Amino acid sequence: MSFRNQWVVYRGESTNSSDLLFTAKECSLIQVWKTQLKVFLASNTSENVYDFKVKGRSFERSWTICVGESNTIIAQMNGRDKLEVTVYPNVDYAFVIALVVILDEINRDRENGNKLVTNIIGVGN
Repeated sequence: MSFRNQWVVYRGESTNSSDLLFTAKECSLIQVWKTQLKVFLASNTSENVYDFKVKGRSFERSWTICVGESNTIIAQMNGRDKLEVTVYPNVDYAFVIALVVILDEINRDRENGNKLVTNIIGVGN
């Protein structure tokens, strides 16, 4: 599996390894309009198997977040002009919103033709 871009998400404004929440990596896909992220929680240091996946179509602004390699959905987002987010019970809203921010950045990157390598994001305190 090869990755295009990577986002490293920490608690608050920290960049200490003890405050790492998760890492999201964008998979390289032949179809530019499709987006696929593999999400690795901080405790998953080997990153052999991802903890969550985000898949969808950037052009349609429609994505689904699933647990690992399963089809168990924890959240869905869609909407061109107004993004609607559905978060399933017992799911951390901040986690889902952090992924929405990453997806928005991927969209802006594609619209501007920029290529990103690694981004650092701070979430909450």
